[in-house]
Amino acid sequence: MIRLARLPLDRWSAVMPPLAVVLLALTWGRSLPGVLVALVACFLAGAVLAAVHHAEVVAHRVGEPFGSLVLAVAVTIIEVALIVTLMSDGGDKSASLARDTVFAAVMITCNGIVGVCLLVGAVRRRLAVFNAEGTVTAFATVTTLAGLSLALPTFTTSKPGPEFSPAQLIFAAIASVFLYGLFVATQTVRHRDYFLPVTQQGEVMRDDAHANPPSARTAWTSVILLGVALVAVVGLAKGVSPTIERGVAAAGLPASVVGVVIALLVLLPETIAAVRAARRDRVQTSLNLALGSAMASIGLTIPAVALATIWLSGPLVLGLGASHMVLLALTVAVGILTVVPGRATLMQGGVHLSLFAAYIVLAVSP
Repeated sequence: MIRLARLPLDRWSAVMPPLAVVLLALTWGRSLPGVLVALVACFLAGAVLAAVHHAEVVAHRVGEPFGSLVLAVAVTIIEVALIVTLMSDGGDKSASLARDTVFAAVMITCNGIVGVCLLVGAVRRRLAVFNAEGTVTAFATVTTLAGLSLALPTFTTSKPGPEFSPAQLIFAAIASVFLYGLFVATQTVRHRDYFLPVTQQGEVMRDDAHANPPSARTAWTSVILLGVALVAVVGLAKGVSPTIERGVAAAGLPASVVGVVIALLVLLPETIAAVRAARRDRVQTSLNLALGSAMASIGLTIPAVALATIWLSGPLVLGLGASHMVLLALTVAVGILTVVPGRATLMQGGVHLSLFAAYIVLAVSP
């Protein structure tokens, strides 16, 4: 790892995914001692950073808002794969894993990533400026998906507990796919300008003058290495997940913390890319990444879990508890007030981060 760190970024990011896959093949299905867990964690972090690099190369080639979409979907594939593989292990704890991970993703993206990026943008230019039309559309979609998939199951009566009946689960899955597909069409075809970065004067930035786009060959190479990195991340995360679960249990923390850890892990690429965009005065790109990840997390995870219930045994708990419902409601209210004006100050960033901090505190000490 020390020698790899000395390599140029392009070479390092090209070497890391294959090495991580080799390590995955050597450790798959085995009980790992502490030293190997530490080694796997290092390669896991390296694969995540390599995935960020290759996703950004592809994003630069295809341009905005397609670039944000590529990274959001790639990261969500990791999340879906992790959730399904961990749920396949069975047990009572897996019943609420999908809910805990998806809700964690919503809180991390809509409060954590959004708050940090607004702070970064506001510090640089006093105001973080973005396109209100596109951001409102994205946030409205996230709110609807979260309400249908996470809030509504708490109040249904067809099954005892915060669960959907089979018919309700099918509806939620179809509605999630439909809304996500409709948003992608809106973002990339009909109203693409709504999701492009804007200047401080509100003018759309159509060209990225920071660097020439990579060649088609370089972009396709990054697509392949991105896929390899994602496979490595999923597999290695699955390998260290028993250690995470044991650590959470040994610390006396609620089982839902596992979902928080998974969401933090898989959203690390999005966080890094979003902060980098905010530092380049492209706050709209940051919001595309954050809200796109929240949307993809719900819109792709719920259908995948619904399909997985065909062969997975046990209940599927999706409805949120009372404290999380309050946090979701506050996030929706604050988010609306943030995105409607099309500009934000340090205060808005701080408010979102305070909500994220409250979520972390309640996850550790409910």
